[in-house]
Amino acid sequence: MAESTTDLQTRALRAMSADQKVGVAHALWEEAREVLAAGVRSRHPEWTPAQVEGQVRELLRGAHA
Repeated sequence: MAESTTDLQTRALRAMSADQKVGVAHALWEEAREVLAAGVRSRHPEWTPAQVEGQVRELLRGAHA
């Protein structure tokens, strides 16, 4: 029987060092921020980069509330 994607991911994560796991988590966080910022920019093309960043911070803050 073929291994599922979840099984492969679990095995890969278990093989990583703590530093590697932190690196992966950081890369995913940065990617999420970039995707969120792109969405804000597409909805508000007239906004400055500072306004976009402020909205991204607000959205992320709300996601953790």
